[in-house]
Amino acid sequence: MYPPLLLGRGQTVSAGSGDREGAARVSSYCFWVTIAVGALTGVLMLARRTPMVYLIGASEGTFSHAAGYYTRLALGRPALMLSFIHSNLLRAEDKSRRSMVGTILGAVVNIILDPIFISVLGLGAAGAAIATIIGYLVSDIFFAVIVEKQSRLLSVSVKKIRLAPGQAGRIFAIGIPAAVANLMQSVSVVFLNQFLLPYGNDKIAAMGIAMKVSMIALLLLTGFAFGGRPLFGYYYGAGDKDRLDSLLKFCVKFISCVAAALSVGIFAGAPLLMRMFMEDRAIVNDGALMLRRQVVTMVCVGLILLMTIICQSMGKAAASFRLSVSRQGVVFLAVLLAARRTVGYRGIVWAQAVADIITLAVARAVYFKVLCREFKK
Repeated sequence: MYPPLLLGRGQTVSAGSGDREGAARVSSYCFWVTIAVGALTGVLMLARRTPMVYLIGASEGTFSHAAGYYTRLALGRPALMLSFIHSNLLRAEDKSRRSMVGTILGAVVNIILDPIFISVLGLGAAGAAIATIIGYLVSDIFFAVIVEKQSRLLSVSVKKIRLAPGQAGRIFAIGIPAAVANLMQSVSVVFLNQFLLPYGNDKIAAMGIAMKVSMIALLLLTGFAFGGRPLFGYYYGAGDKDRLDSLLKFCVKFISCVAAALSVGIFAGAPLLMRMFMEDRAIVNDGALMLRRQVVTMVCVGLILLMTIICQSMGKAAASFRLSVSRQGVVFLAVLLAARRTVGYRGIVWAQAVADIITLAVARAVYFKVLCREFKK
């Protein structure tokens, strides 16, 4: 018997009920629609390239570099968006390890290619974007192979793209809130870059590298956190509160230990990690400081991810959405605005850490108000 196949972040198609064809059609639909939407958004990004590049923090002196980076990302938009489809659906089919491997594989390829394209080939910012897209393409190919060779539920066949009436609407009803959460993260980055602009382009470059490195730790935590999602959903559906409670305690301890180890490792190696991307001493020093501020609250981030995924697994859509839009959305923007006004540059650098602590408090409140009774024996 297979666990429920999650579509987006909540809608399910039960493979155990025999609707494997329905699961295959939904996954195929998501695959091909994502490619189409990625191409469309890429065209729109290119059509508004100049104002968008200035909006995300470019100045007259950095416009050409930023535009090169932006253009390559817009062209590779389908590959970027596609990586999120089967990475999530494979987790729901109890293939969390393969999902994590595919995601990390793309990130590692990106890290390896970055210095080659930026420095060795002399492509600069455009090279960084190309490395990013290649990393996503590697993940996409890996996931497609897994789906075709190992999955009994998922499909990428264009012949299975047709859905039952009303099913597409349910998918979008779940996917749109998730898209809003991701959009808010992008808005936060725009504000962050705009607030760093008065302090110099070097600060924006340093923050960009620091966020890319910290993203590796975030991806690892996401993979581990998502690993428990099928079990949480299964035990919750079965009403097995004993195992549900034991699973929660184990996951809290495990994700905390992993997050602490990542935090200590990155904190200690911050200058070395920055030098992998940039030789400029000022950018390395600024970036090392920013990177350490990004990962100092990694334990909070791990617990927030875990609580968000538990809410998704148990069908608590509103609570899940609330947490999704908090850490790098509503809470972060509020902290960023307040910190910039009261503390200036130092406040901007510390904003994410403060937002993580506040969001963890929100996650704790969600647990006691929404989930606690579900875990009581």
